[in-house]
Amino acid sequence: MLVSEHSFDAVVIGAGPAGEVCAGRLADGGLEVAVVESHLIGGECSFYACMPSKGLLRPGELLGEVRRIPGVREAVTGELDARAALARRDEIIHDLDDSGQLPWLEDKGIRLFRGEASFTGERRLTVGQDLLEARKAVVISTGSSAAVPPIDGLREADPWTNHEATTAKAVPERLLVLGGGVVAVEMAQAWSSFGSRVTLVEREQRLILREEEFAAELVADGLRERGVDIRLGAGATAASARDGEIDLELETGERLSGDQLLVAVGRRPNTERLALDSVGLEPGRPIEVDDRLRVNDWLYAVGDVNERVLLTHMGKYQARVAADVILGKDARITEDGARSPQVIFTDPQVASVGHSLAAAKEEGIDARAVDLSTQATAGGSFFGREAPARTRFVVDQGRGVLAGATFVGPDIAEFLHAATIAMVGAVPLERLAHAVPCFPTRSEVWLNFLEELGL
Repeated sequence: MLVSEHSFDAVVIGAGPAGEVCAGRLADGGLEVAVVESHLIGGECSFYACMPSKGLLRPGELLGEVRRIPGVREAVTGELDARAALARRDEIIHDLDDSGQLPWLEDKGIRLFRGEASFTGERRLTVGQDLLEARKAVVISTGSSAAVPPIDGLREADPWTNHEATTAKAVPERLLVLGGGVVAVEMAQAWSSFGSRVTLVEREQRLILREEEFAAELVADGLRERGVDIRLGAGATAASARDGEIDLELETGERLSGDQLLVAVGRRPNTERLALDSVGLEPGRPIEVDDRLRVNDWLYAVGDVNERVLLTHMGKYQARVAADVILGKDARITEDGARSPQVIFTDPQVASVGHSLAAAKEEGIDARAVDLSTQATAGGSFFGREAPARTRFVVDQGRGVLAGATFVGPDIAEFLHAATIAMVGAVPLERLAHAVPCFPTRSEVWLNFLEELGL
């Protein structure tokens, strides 16, 4: 039985990064806003993905860099303190307590409803015993969850997903990782750095399929150097658990054993429990939107739930655009999708934006690749010394602009934004030649690139 009815200008379902940005921007625009969240304010990224995973990766990454520097590596005599690193991870995620996320809601006058949202019709939904009505718009920002493939016995084996992999309190002696994407390679590296014996199983013949092939090879080499056993072209057919041990059977007939199994083979949109059929949509499916993030004149979907691109920063971008549309501005997304910027925080890191060479050619672009050593600069003498690293710029020769860039090397993530700006702004390469990188920095790779073009 309903306790009370509430009316707002806008209701945002889901308080992850995209939902937070959208709700805050709408409130800043003068609207009366409600947010519905069934778990933690801050969402997947803050508590189970981006933030804790980088907290787990940073100690090993930093130790690797220290060991590259003569005079410093001699001072490092021990191994990583896993207990201390996990404690720091817990600080980063506030021990799964979201109370620190609440003041901003109060400061902006946003009303929070805790619970599962369920549509009852156009602009109307229930949360527990409350009925919420949106006068202008409802924004769905419920994110995604880890997909578990229909492999015999897999669910019964009680595998980790990213939730458990990023919040575990102890290091498994043997960890099996099923998958070869971003979560799989990052968690394989993180747990191997704490002493776990990791075996990674990937059905395809290479890791991180979206990236340039050389990037996948360098990441695989880096993992193997850290003791990760990588099995490529090896699909799993069955899983079982007994007496604290998990067995994974491969298509080849080989059986692998571990103390824990991480499943990292993709994501699925969180749309099953919204009663979307009451507003003409199919539960369990991604929500299709136009370039203004609209389903119709009152319903919007931002972030992972629309499956345009499963990246936190792009969900936040979509949220800004959706909020502006709701506020009556002429806004639309122009830069999301497969060409979105992305960083994989392994060692070496992979930072990419735009087209790979193969993707550019598939799209009919007159593309040329310029391959360089990321470290062949004066700055490379001081950072990432002698580490495997490579950069590829993909040039659209017809337009004379950058079509894509991939940077591989230690701590290379911050390189990416310059390439993103060059692409979004469609900066002519002849003009880019006047953007002078400082000496001695690794960003002189841009100078080397332009000199290769004769500019």
